[in-house]
This record gives sequence, structure tokens and C-alpha cells, in this order.
Amino acid sequence: MNDTSNKESTSTKKGGNKKGTQSEMSFLEHLEELRWHIIRSALAIVIFAVVAFIMKEFIFDTVILKPKNADFWTNRMFFKLGDLLNSESIKINQNGLNLIAIKMADQFMMHIMVSIIAGLIIASPFVFNEFWKFIRPALYNKEKKHANGAVFYTSILFMLGVLFGYYLIVPLSIHFLGTYSISDEVISTINTRSYISTLTSISFASGVVFLIPVFSYFLSKVGILTPQFMKTYRKHAYVVMLLMSAIITPPDIFSQVMVCFPLVFLYEIGIMISRRVVKKREKEFDEM
Repeated sequence: MNDTSNKESTSTKKGGNKKGTQSEMSFLEHLEELRWHIIRSALAIVIFAVVAFIMKEFIFDTVILKPKNADFWTNRMFFKLGDLLNSESIKINQNGLNLIAIKMADQFMMHIMVSIIAGLIIASPFVFNEFWKFIRPALYNKEKKHANGAVFYTSILFMLGVLFGYYLIVPLSIHFLGTYSISDEVISTINTRSYISTLTSISFASGVVFLIPVFSYFLSKVGILTPQFMKTYRKHAYVVMLLMSAIITPPDIFSQVMVCFPLVFLYEIGIMISRRVVKKREKEFDEM
């Protein structure tokens, strides 16, 4: 009798049980667990948002308002590249932009909004870790093993995406949108709210786009996404990426490639990850 129970417990540990000897949690217990993860994530965001709010001069003068100036790193690199290629069209944001605040509360509201977004970006590794703690118990032992480092890679990809958007897409977008003119009789005076919304939305969206490999893994894991689907619509995805890069970049192929190539690379990585996940799932199904 004891030998039988020992064998059963051993087989349980070696098998694919999700929780081992832990009892199943009820739906309300799951909601309570999720609530505390959300509360801790929100608290981390608020703490970093308060820090960003206090560091107003650095956040705005050094980070937010810098990409529109000629001395911003990306603008200086494009200026040097323009001299090297003898092309004036590559030199971006050399005249700067004049920003205005129309409403009395605009600057204060922008200060709060930017602080919250900065808090969200800085606290993103902690937020990813909290949600990973919630998802992890539902995974099988083998899945937990293969998903080691998920928080680290997700955080790195997101931060790289934010930096990519901030240092490349944002300056190119500011140059295109800030200098676009329908007539010489129309003078562009950019609203501060519009400028900041453009910068933050592009940077945050780029961070999300860089999570394509992560999305590919989890969507393939649950059977929603397949490598065949991504291959079928690969050309469509490429066209969208090229159109986006052509719109926001100066009229030269080099700038378009600089924006488009990382997106194409991430898409191909996503296909490889999806293919690997699907093959592994089919192999496990055959072994059952």
C-alpha cells in the first residue's frame, strides 16, 4: 500500500501537474489574487510617477523636449550623415519647434500625464513580474522551465522598443509633422499637449511592438496564432511597415530601412518562435 502511494506521488511529481500537491483555487480566490497583483503594480507605478513628478526639470528639459532640438543625439547624427552623403534632406529638426500652451491648466495636466507615463515605463519590469507571478502557477512544470527568464526578456524588449521609438521614430516624426506645410500662409505653432501626446504615444507603442516575440509565444501556446498564419500575411505586414517608415522618415531609402528593418526582424523572430512552440505542442500531443 505504501509502495503504491509512493509511486503515485513520484509519478505526480514527474508528470505535468500544474500545482503538484496544492489544492485548486476557486474563481473568487483567483480574482482576489489578481486584485493584489494589480494593487502592487499600481502602487509601483504611483511611486515612480511621484518621483518623475518631482524631477520635473529633468523629465521635460532633458527627455521630453529634447528631441525637437538640433542638439539632440539623433538629430546630430542625421546632420553628420547629411554632410557625409551631401544631402540636406537627411538633416532633421535643425530649426526646432515653438510650443505653446493654450489652456491655463495645460502645463499642469501635461506634467501629471507625463509623470504617470514615466512611472508606467520605469515600473514596467515590476508590473511584468507581478502578472507573471499570477500566470505562472497555471503553467505545467515543463512550461515553467521553458518560460524561465520571461520577465527579464519581456522587460528588455519593452525598454528597447521605448528607446527605439524615442531615439529614432520620434525625431523623424517630429521633423515630418512639424515641417509639413499645406501653404506658406499657414504658420505652424504646435500645442504642447499635441507634441507630448505624439512623443509618449510613439514611444509607448514602439515598446509594445517590440513585444511581438512575446506575443507570438503566448498566442501560439494557446493555439490562437500559427506560423502559417504569420507567413501567409507576411507580405501584408511588410507593406504596412514600409508605409509607416515611408511616412515618418525623410525622403531617402536609408532612413526608411533604419525604421523598417528592426520591425521586420522582430516579425521574423516571432515566426520562428511560433513555429517552435507549435512543433513542440504537436510532439507532446503525439507522445500522449
